Amino acid sequence: MAGEGGGGARVKFIGRHLMMKGVYVDKLLEGAKTTTVRLGVFKPKYSEVIIHGHGRPVAKARIVKVEYKRVSELTDEDARRDGFQSVEEMIEALRRVYGDVKSDDVVTILHLDVVQRLDDLPPEDPYHGLEPADIARLALRYLRDELEEEDVKILEDLTRTNSIRMTTQRLYGSIGKRWRVRKTLRRVLRVLRARRLIGVRPSK
Repeated sequence: MAGEGGGGARVKFIGRHLMMKGVYVDKLLEGAKTTTVRLGVFKPKYSEVIIHGHGRPVAKARIVKVEYKRVSELTDEDARRDGFQSVEEMIEALRRVYGDVKSDDVVTILHLDVVQRLDDLPPEDPYHGLEPADIARLALRYLRDELEEEDVKILEDLTRTNSIRMTTQRLYGSIGKRWRVRKTLRRVLRVLRARRLIGVRPSK
């Protein structure tokens, strides 16, 4: 079944955000974990996701491969890639999360490549090396309830364009108000930093 879509199982979709328990996040950032296993058939909508753990965003990762297996087909190699010592240990962890796990249940294995840590961002860049769309997604997820209506419109459009110039053109009809879009981005970035949702390494 590896590489297939999981037969007739109900498909669930993964959007831009991927949740992970703190202990597994730590292993991912340390390089001891390169996959995450989910019970059921999951299909990513996008090749890149923001991973969240410990109550905050921790990394941006690329999904480089998706596999589908029965629980009975899982191997010790699958377990080691997921940060476990053995397949028995991994299956026991799945049971702690999902309850009853049967040998013929389908799991999805997402192979991840961390492309950007969000706890160690460069201070010299005005946006700390983050894409406008990623700043917008983080702000909308963590700060939405306190944003002004115009800020929400700007951020939502940035998630689609990933371009300050294009969003300004789309919302205001010309690029003359780029300052307004930049102002929103910088303000939410300051709040994300102040609340330690993202981290910036100290300047030298």
